[in-house]
Amino acid sequence: MGRILVDLPQPCVEELNAIAAAEKLPRAEVIRRALAAYVEQHRPATADVFGIWKERGVDGVQYQEDMRSEW
Repeated sequence: MGRILVDLPQPCVEELNAIAAAEKLPRAEVIRRALAAYVEQHRPATADVFGIWKERGVDGVQYQEDMRSEW
């Protein structure tokens, strides 16, 4: 696990402390969960498209050529 030093404004630190206390979690765990959620929401769309033809049982190149032959 990597370690990163981040400066946060004091109001943010206080809110973070309140959340950690309410959830009975270490502050570091609250930060890890928040960052994981952020990364999940902002992941590039291209990362989700690889392998989408895997279950089709069709050669992708052949399908492409068939579609283009209709033009």
